Amino acid sequence: MRRDRPAAPHRLAGPGCADPAEDNAMPTRLDARRILIFLTFAFGLAWLTALAVARTGGLADSPVLPGTGLSLALLLIAGPYMWAPALAHLLTRWVTREGWRDTGVRPNVRGWPYWLAGWVLPAVMTVAGSVIYFVFFPQHYDPALTRLRDLLAQSGQAALDPWFVAVTQTLMGVLIAPLINGFFTFGEEFGWRAYLQAKLMPLGPRRALLVLGVIWGVWHWPVIALGHNYGLDYPGAPWLGMLAMVWFTLGLSVFLGWLTLRDGSVWPAVIAHAAINGISALGALFVQGEPSPLVGPLPTGLIGGAAWTALALALLIIPGALRAPAAPVPAGRQAPVAPHAAAVLPSAPAAAPSEPTAEELERQVRESRYSR
Repeated sequence: MRRDRPAAPHRLAGPGCADPAEDNAMPTRLDARRILIFLTFAFGLAWLTALAVARTGGLADSPVLPGTGLSLALLLIAGPYMWAPALAHLLTRWVTREGWRDTGVRPNVRGWPYWLAGWVLPAVMTVAGSVIYFVFFPQHYDPALTRLRDLLAQSGQAALDPWFVAVTQTLMGVLIAPLINGFFTFGEEFGWRAYLQAKLMPLGPRRALLVLGVIWGVWHWPVIALGHNYGLDYPGAPWLGMLAMVWFTLGLSVFLGWLTLRDGSVWPAVIAHAAINGISALGALFVQGEPSPLVGPLPTGLIGGAAWTALALALLIIPGALRAPAAPVPAGRQAPVAPHAAAVLPSAPAAAPSEPTAEELERQVRESRYSR
């Protein structure tokens, strides 16, 4: 294997970067070779895992591991599949001798508003998307929570109020799920946001996040083909489900990318992704009938995910929304000036002439006499 030259500085951008004075330094050219190596690892490891799931019974007939109550498919998807991007990140740096600077794991305490946004906004967007769906399809809304009531009766807990259970599950999904799910979503975000997003930034923030959204959605295709997220009982399965997933990840990619750019670390995206996974099934508690999973009420549907789409469009349209904030400059260090700054900064006004002294006045008089 030939020895590679060191890579150009790998920047997530934002105050959490290693060197505040070089905060907004971004590579100007796509590192196509490293991008290709990363994608080979990320897709190869994940899709081989999906093949193992398919060969061992798929999602429906996967064997249950003794003493755990967990299916082999669940463990394979939550483990090797979701961690494939993180492993791809590590392997790409190791194989190409890129080094370990700016991996995105250093927390940025000053970016706490984006950590909070990653924690809270998924619940807000999920509720908003479900409300939008039920406004369009009121026949699918069941305020009596009949399905949940039936499940409680089947499990011998008919005395429990289904609304109490729904509220409790929602609170757990908002407050606790991000902490538990974060271990698994780090496997994705450490690859997608902490590595690939930075590598795509020469395209510009908007294009980079949209391209990443498409890649991320296509990466899900094998498990969608197995029935994950959408099942297989809908017209056009699984192909329309694959396209719906790409649409969903496009919106999420903009949101998670925005968190990463503004904070400068991967952690807000990890929290947000974990929160999304923890709260996304909320709308299913209020469903009656047989709604199409491609439409809603879950955020993976076109209308159930309308709030995410609106948020993504806002972030793409608002000027400067996808720009990393300027980092504070340490005391005693001069802030960097952009190369074009000298051309646009106004020049200092010329100093006003001082009053002439008596000697200068006498000299001027003598010179005027000689000149005549």
